[in-house]
Amino acid sequence: MQDTISVSLIQQGCNQSTQENLDYSIRQIKQAAKQGADIAVLPELHLNPYFCQTEDTEVFKLAESIPGKTTGILSNIAQQHNIIIVSTLFEKRAPGLYHNTAVVFEKNGQIAGKYRKMHIPDDPGFYEKFYFTPGDLGFTPINTSAGKLGILICWDQWYPEAARLMALAGAELLIYPTAIGWDPKDNKEEKQRQLNAWMTVQRGHAVANGLPVIACNRIGFEKSPADETGIEFWGNSFIAGPQGEVLAHAHNKDIILNLTLDKERIHEVRNIWPFLRDRRIEEFADLSRRYLD
Repeated sequence: MQDTISVSLIQQGCNQSTQENLDYSIRQIKQAAKQGADIAVLPELHLNPYFCQTEDTEVFKLAESIPGKTTGILSNIAQQHNIIIVSTLFEKRAPGLYHNTAVVFEKNGQIAGKYRKMHIPDDPGFYEKFYFTPGDLGFTPINTSAGKLGILICWDQWYPEAARLMALAGAELLIYPTAIGWDPKDNKEEKQRQLNAWMTVQRGHAVANGLPVIACNRIGFEKSPADETGIEFWGNSFIAGPQGEVLAHAHNKDIILNLTLDKERIHEVRNIWPFLRDRRIEEFADLSRRYLD
């Protein structure tokens, strides 16, 4: 395994056609490979506009099997350009059974593994429970030539238990493909509070687990299919180090965010902050309960 990992976050708008979105992702992956990246991370569901703003059974036609057409294309790109790709796709597992699924492609083009989103939101404009069945593959890191990747997806970002279980299973990076944004009607102060919370909770996962965190979000306004409302995806993709320090930050534009991470830094931080050593695991049984009534 490598001592360093070079990561490229591809922050992009996803409000074009499926083919246009895929073509853009591929162009950016190729550019990341030219810049020496080991891993290219794409935003959540980067093939399509965010269709979960409404509930519409016609949308299920967008889903595809894994492996399938898109995985075949991305496998070829990974092999041709010697780069690991993290892509999130709308998976059709069976009629009436669909997942929000991250697929990791190894540098040789093979599918190294996949992760099905575990936490599924159901909020105004984010009606994901209508489309996605909660994941059933557990919190298992995916082994790659660059290291063990703890892939989690968007709403999973808010749950410390998910990050912790990935860390306990040996993840060397926590990677969050994301589609999150503001209601344009929110005022400036509320928008800033939401963005601050989003970054803070993920930086907390980095600190608590002594691991780098990589969050790759989409950008741009996407109108609701139902009316004139929509979501303003806020971008702000970032990479945090194992002490929660922000090492790279993309703000709100199309960009490839590059950074090389030193694995030895993880070891150093965990040696000075041995949180895993001091966990009182014998006292944590109640974490498996919904609420302590």
